[in-house]
Amino acid sequence: MKQAIIAVTLLGIVALGATIGGQAPQIPPADLVLRGGRIITLDTGTPDATALAARNGAIVALGTDAAIARYVGPATQVIDLKGQVAVPGLIEGHGHFLGVGENRINLDFMNTKSWDEIVHMVADAVEKAKPGEWIVGRGWHQDKWTSRPDPNVEGFPLHAALDKVSPNNPVVLTHASGHASFVNAKAMELSGVNKTTPNPTGGEILKDKNGDPTGFMRETAQGLVRRPGASEADIRRQLALADEEAIAKGITTFHDAGSSFRTLDVVKKMIDEGQMHVRLWMMIRESNQALTQNVDKYRVIGYGNNQLTVRAIKVTADGALGSRGAWMLEPYADKLDSVGTVPAAVATLPATATIAIDHHMQLCVHAIGDRANREVLNIYETAFKNKNANGKDLRWRIEHAQHL
Repeated sequence: MKQAIIAVTLLGIVALGATIGGQAPQIPPADLVLRGGRIITLDTGTPDATALAARNGAIVALGTDAAIARYVGPATQVIDLKGQVAVPGLIEGHGHFLGVGENRINLDFMNTKSWDEIVHMVADAVEKAKPGEWIVGRGWHQDKWTSRPDPNVEGFPLHAALDKVSPNNPVVLTHASGHASFVNAKAMELSGVNKTTPNPTGGEILKDKNGDPTGFMRETAQGLVRRPGASEADIRRQLALADEEAIAKGITTFHDAGSSFRTLDVVKKMIDEGQMHVRLWMMIRESNQALTQNVDKYRVIGYGNNQLTVRAIKVTADGALGSRGAWMLEPYADKLDSVGTVPAAVATLPATATIAIDHHMQLCVHAIGDRANREVLNIYETAFKNKNANGKDLRWRIEHAQHL
């Protein structure tokens, strides 16, 4: 029989109080009691229990059902686990919180096995969409397809198939990695992208043998696609759906890998309104100029009863393998003319490192390729030396560190 697993979101564990004269001392009732299950505590002193009691959001006692019975009062919420397992809440160590919510709204291609399947999903979405409405999706990965699309460039399809099913609705379909997107002709038309459009720094508009854009936008070239900006109502909806998704999966703390000051403002509003349940630890993704002007105002630890901590800065130092954007020491075996892409942020990363140290912020840099990791480590080392920070517990991170 499959057991359900319940994530316990409460903070802290306090051992059962000692008895006095053989009798248990009088204690105030708990707000919540779980009993009748198997509670895995991850505490070596009390590795498991059948019941727990919690008060004011903190676990105050663990033990047997009989031992915890004295914590039950008239107003105590009692949940009978009926043999199910309860575990401490999970912590997501690196994710994109808004993206989780957006994925609940848009097309999800995570389980697609062919380009034809994706085109079919887009066609269905167009039938339900308003004229001119953007069709948005994410999650496809060409290495998961059972066959290569024909025709293709570097294994990526051409936009003609999307144009056929969506001639009037712009389409943007983001790669599973987030480091590339595929668009149709309407999206390129609205964005002013054509065969004469130059590649942006750190990105590429993939073109066919005639020099025409295929629709594949690698790395920073995605920024050329002019989608309408999200309203505060849009952001609120995405945050609410992400919160719902996280809690439903037992994730009680989420490390968000890069959000804007605007998103942070909305997060704080929703926490103040009691609309957020997951705890968020968020990295700021903004320009150096914006960071210098605003980072002290946004740096916060334990805001809203420990629901929000903003303590880190996020920078991207290369792309991803799936889009062939990871910055490598050697060329790609299936793309010998490329060692990946180098985002413009790499040039400004030393200055970002100085801002992080000066403003007591953690620095979290996305680096996947071996060259990117080498460069980031060198920048960290130089920053520590220049700021006499060696030996300090800065805990700077490299996000992914996939190839070393």
